Amino acid sequence: MGWEGPVTCIMAESMHPGPTSLQLPGEDASVSTSHSSSPTPSRNDCSIAPITPSPSPRTELRPRPPRPFSVVVAIDFGTTSSGYAFSFTDDPEAIHMMRRWEGGDPGVANQKSPTCLLLTPDLRFHSFGFAARDSYHDLDPEEARHWLYFDKFKMKIHSTSDLTMVTELESVSGQRVRAIEVFAHALRFFREHALKEMKDQSSSLLQRDEVRWVITVPAVWRQPAKQFMREAAYLAGLVSPDSHEQLLIALEPEAASIYCRKLRLHQLIDLSQRPITNSLDQDGSRPFDSSFRQAREQLRRARHSRTFLVESGTGELWSEMQTGDKYMVADCGGGTVDLTVHQIEQGQGTLKELYKASGGPYGAVGVDLAFEAMLCRIFGTDFIKTFKAKRPAAWVDLTIAFEARKRTAAPGRVAALNISLPFSFIDFYKRHCGHSVETALRRSKVNIVKWSSQGMLRLTTEAMNELFQPTINNIIRHIEDLMQKEEVKGVRFLFLVGGFAESPMLQRAVQNALGHHCRIIIPQDVGLTILKGAVLFGLDPTVVRVRRCPLTYGVGVLNRFVEGRHPREKLLIKDGREWCTDILDRFVSVDQSVALGEVVRRSYTPARLGQRKIIINIYCSNTDDVVYITDPGVRKCGAITLDLPEPSAAAACSSANDSAGERREIRAAMQFGDTEIKVTAVDVATGRQMRASIDFLSM
Repeated sequence: MGWEGPVTCIMAESMHPGPTSLQLPGEDASVSTSHSSSPTPSRNDCSIAPITPSPSPRTELRPRPPRPFSVVVAIDFGTTSSGYAFSFTDDPEAIHMMRRWEGGDPGVANQKSPTCLLLTPDLRFHSFGFAARDSYHDLDPEEARHWLYFDKFKMKIHSTSDLTMVTELESVSGQRVRAIEVFAHALRFFREHALKEMKDQSSSLLQRDEVRWVITVPAVWRQPAKQFMREAAYLAGLVSPDSHEQLLIALEPEAASIYCRKLRLHQLIDLSQRPITNSLDQDGSRPFDSSFRQAREQLRRARHSRTFLVESGTGELWSEMQTGDKYMVADCGGGTVDLTVHQIEQGQGTLKELYKASGGPYGAVGVDLAFEAMLCRIFGTDFIKTFKAKRPAAWVDLTIAFEARKRTAAPGRVAALNISLPFSFIDFYKRHCGHSVETALRRSKVNIVKWSSQGMLRLTTEAMNELFQPTINNIIRHIEDLMQKEEVKGVRFLFLVGGFAESPMLQRAVQNALGHHCRIIIPQDVGLTILKGAVLFGLDPTVVRVRRCPLTYGVGVLNRFVEGRHPREKLLIKDGREWCTDILDRFVSVDQSVALGEVVRRSYTPARLGQRKIIINIYCSNTDDVVYITDPGVRKCGAITLDLPEPSAAAACSSANDSAGERREIRAAMQFGDTEIKVTAVDVATGRQMRASIDFLSM
């Protein structure tokens, strides 16, 4: 069973996705077509012709065959910090965190490493994380201009609308390099560290095919970004492209949801049970965020083993839930905020997504950008731009200083936050502008920032609120909008996860705005929730049984022209037959529920003997009301490639002698219910599995 589609006829170039020809059903003549990437292709730009109408979708749940993996390694590749964890499959209740990193900031647990990378002037890998940051800091200012330092570079993948394999990243000092190489360097670093650590812990020698890798990405990322991470993993040597099932892409809020269902009550902080009055607990004894800090400190003291035990079943909070209860996970990270809504299925213990993942660039980086904008107001945009270019290492030092102080910001804090300005900043400003930074601050009339004679900017409570509020307001507004959706109404719990969820500023604002709608829950050690959940996902990728499709996907086809229903400009007449071009043959619709293992089937035939490839363009839309691939908002987003092996001699002879002119049938099966879109294909006549792929990076 599956979603059966029509047998279709297609012509494509044998060796490359160049111009193609269209074979109409029952005809020998063809019409020339083009594979242009224009969003409004010509009326003949259609390479598939249906023979029969598509029947209603049906579901096929195919159990995944067990794989002989000995260990699962998850890499949480974050905007501001990254890390890895692993679990041996013979002891899946134990999740081992990575070794502590050398270096780091005082008072900050180094369970994860800053997402920063340093390349030498000749583009060789030098270091990652704290080592990269410290090495760049130690470089002579003139020398640093020739080195390539990258930080927070994950955001580039989210913000680039035309992401390809040749998309470039710009280093702090202005040099450019291919993004795929930067990501591959980082993943290779984690691969080497993880394999060495597992070798130290395992008594047996692990083979390469015994390791399953999991890489986390935001749920709001589109298919090109997910494919980009997969290609970077191939380039880094995590797995071979021929062993694609050895690598899983995990969606960050999903991973958090999977982990939260395992937690016991003492591992959760329920903000709803701590009423707040003027930033004090109800008894007036402790500041709002004290319970969170105490819990985090307890966990930090117990971290010497670096091993976390999880429930074999589900945790106590899940035991309170009834079948059908809804909950939301807000993954508040460094770069993005991801929202997903799940419903628990008590019978199977699996999860069902109720609304397509949503979110946006509302992560903690927004606070950093607001701080930079404030510096521009005080010292001038031109100076800040010049300082970043001339003293890139000193600029990094300044951002690190702000990051450390940003973590201490709290709603009830009265004292100002002191941000140390690097000496090179103070000296460079005086030589560049002719007066002191104190004078600049006074002239700027930014009264919420003061100057300390000890060489520090003093950010008042008003200043910190100004930096935090725009980002926090975006998060709350997005959650409130999502809660108004019919499918989401009645959510019982809101789980705050991700690094930004550690911020008491965000905790307080979310509790004040949303606490009357649902219970606000924060897992202890919230910054590691996604990492641990990604390990659990690698151990059981079937735990999320139903997902929602983020877009409408389909291909362009020909249908019989119907007068009065189809526009005249879509009419194509061939040998007396009337066809309507550019019709979207829909695979799935936006926000449609798609079960894991559910397949959409379409059959295609080569247009001529000896053809070696079939290439089919995929179109997508944010809406469900599209009819033609030329409609507004419809764009070509990818291509399916089916490689055709040489048919057997008997099959070729039979095909050549077939008086009915029947051609070889290739049946493609597409899966939309997983974290990535997948395609497989089979030669119907021989039953042979064929090489099939989907490419979203070459559009």
